[in-house]
Amino acid sequence: MKRLLSLTLAAALLAALTLPAAAEEETQDARLANVTSLVKEALDLDTEGYETFRGGLSENLVPMWELSWEGERRSLSVSALEDGTIVSLYRWEYDPSPGDYRAAFPAFPESGGNADRELAEDFLARVLRTGEAAELKDRDEGSSLGASSGSSWSGTLVLNGLPSPLHYSIRVVGGVVEHFDRDVPEGAVVGGVPSPDAPADAAKAREDLAGTLKLQLEYVLDKPGDTRAVLRYVPEKGAHTFLTDAKTGELIDLTELEAKMDRRIALTAGGGNAAPTAKAEMAADEAGLTRAEQEGVRQMEGVLSQEALDKAVRAESAYGLRGYALTGASYESLPVKDGQEGKVTCTLRYARTDNGERLNRNIVVDAKTGDVESVWSSAPYGREKKLTEEDALKKAEAFLKAYCPDWDLTLYQRDDGVRPLRETGGPDWQFTFAQKVNGLPFPNNAVFLSIDAADGSVYALSSSWNEEMTFDGANGLVSMETALSAWAGTYEAVLAYRNVPQKLSKSDPAQAKLIEQDMEYYYGLRLTYALEREERFAGVDARTGTPVQEAQGSAREPLTYTDLAGSSAKADIEKLAQYGAGYAGGKFRPSKSITQWELVALVFSLRGAPLDPEAVKKEDDGRESAYYDAYRMGLLRSSERDDEAVLSRADVARMLLNAAGYGPAARLGGIFRCDYTDKASIPEEELGYAAVAQALGMAEGTYAGARTATRGEAASMLCRVLERAA
Repeated sequence: MKRLLSLTLAAALLAALTLPAAAEEETQDARLANVTSLVKEALDLDTEGYETFRGGLSENLVPMWELSWEGERRSLSVSALEDGTIVSLYRWEYDPSPGDYRAAFPAFPESGGNADRELAEDFLARVLRTGEAAELKDRDEGSSLGASSGSSWSGTLVLNGLPSPLHYSIRVVGGVVEHFDRDVPEGAVVGGVPSPDAPADAAKAREDLAGTLKLQLEYVLDKPGDTRAVLRYVPEKGAHTFLTDAKTGELIDLTELEAKMDRRIALTAGGGNAAPTAKAEMAADEAGLTRAEQEGVRQMEGVLSQEALDKAVRAESAYGLRGYALTGASYESLPVKDGQEGKVTCTLRYARTDNGERLNRNIVVDAKTGDVESVWSSAPYGREKKLTEEDALKKAEAFLKAYCPDWDLTLYQRDDGVRPLRETGGPDWQFTFAQKVNGLPFPNNAVFLSIDAADGSVYALSSSWNEEMTFDGANGLVSMETALSAWAGTYEAVLAYRNVPQKLSKSDPAQAKLIEQDMEYYYGLRLTYALEREERFAGVDARTGTPVQEAQGSAREPLTYTDLAGSSAKADIEKLAQYGAGYAGGKFRPSKSITQWELVALVFSLRGAPLDPEAVKKEDDGRESAYYDAYRMGLLRSSERDDEAVLSRADVARMLLNAAGYGPAARLGGIFRCDYTDKASIPEEELGYAAVAQALGMAEGTYAGARTATRGEAASMLCRVLERAA
């Protein structure tokens, strides 16, 4: 987020720069004519078919031209530098096929293969300059469903044979490049592209960089969601990132340089810990309540009034509410979990004005006991800091002794790891306290606490704690030296161009403009060595000294079934299952008649987690979520909901075609014909859907629309719709 904020602000500042006076000697129309000619030559464009043309100019770090051609149901937009370098392209042509309506419905991954790749490579050869290259790497799309056809690639540009931080993307659809964009050094960094010569010794660079690595020993979860914690050496929190200059061998503290560049951003940013949008209070109508609604109302029994809760919170001076007015309160009933009674919380909202500045504090309490659960605040940056960080730490520790006296805590981290941001006027001092076990921290059980730097009150408070945790012993561990050696062994020193903040110089006209914008540092390309690796590791096992590789689980795991033998839909069901689409539970029941709920669950699995229709009860949230998604996709309207309704083949075809966006075309009257053997029995209002279904292969030979559909038939119909982009 910090880097994104930096680049966003920087882009805005670059946009404010003006063109050097020398370039203004040529008239604007002559410049436009020249760049248009260069672009047409570079792209070999035939623009005779377009009716209008417009040109616009943005005076950025370098001039950027926006060229736009428009014609009958077609347009072409190109961004280019003054010398004709293509920065972006977007081509659009009207497509009368149903594709215009079905952008939200998924499709099986599809690629144009070698033809699309060759076309993209030819395009890149035209638009990239000497010393620039792009390697087209195919993405692994085996486990995900896409939403459109065509082939696309994205990645980073290669400069002078070396990796760089400059990005590109390209998309080919229907045998043409539909979209292209790229970063150009002129618009992204200052100082141009350094030469690729790297006299510094690579082995020495790796040794120096390995010496900057820092680990810390702490408890971590053995597996995600587990209740067992093991000891592991992990990267030290707040450790700086280093690079080695490939020309001089100098060690570069990248974190320190970026903090210097970010200092101005911190001065202009708003206050931290801003309050999220409060949820509106919900009032129950006590007349005609269902059983579930009555249970929800009973959950509110014993809830204290906002006046009583306010009084309880104000009794604790640590929350600093003197001078604050209570501006509102929101009650929220939390779901019942593990058979326990659902909790009700209340968010108390406070505000006051101090020397014309608006200060807000929000405190979440248990609505039945008044116990404080969390705090968040907002205040402007630049307020006077009356407390030092050490003073704030003492107040934080004293507060925790009273707030959670039974928890054994140790200071885990100060601030947010970027000290210069705090030094520029942040309104609070931030600390994280982790559970201490055998003298070592377990950060999954922790309290986040920040102290208002102006008055020492609690500015923010939140916690996460699991009493069910068990912990390995702390004996028989490898040494820190052993762990560091193993950790360093997972890296290689890689030579590449990288974005490194550099101090701006007034001698360069463009940099002088940035200095006028109150910037002291800005990104420039620098040839450096850095420690990189292809695989991801979470740390080093403290008992074995072995690096622990991070799990690379797919978001959508394939499904498997035990009941597909002999089913004519077996291949289609397994094709869906490859992408995690289908039913959970290990059985598909392909010959079973399909109900409306079962079709909704099947379609929901295209984008959500697969469900077992028999296991998800009507009152469960999972069923409501699936139906909501079905309404949004157009599978059915809310007024048509009938969970247990058994669907006909015509019902399934109509619902799937509506969801996929074919409905408007299928409902056009009098224009369709089909060749089913039973076409005479198809009702006129279904003829359009039947014809589209035949065109997509959803039904062949006999339509049999009135016959009850099976789960297997629904899966096959769904497959044909998902194959539409192929």
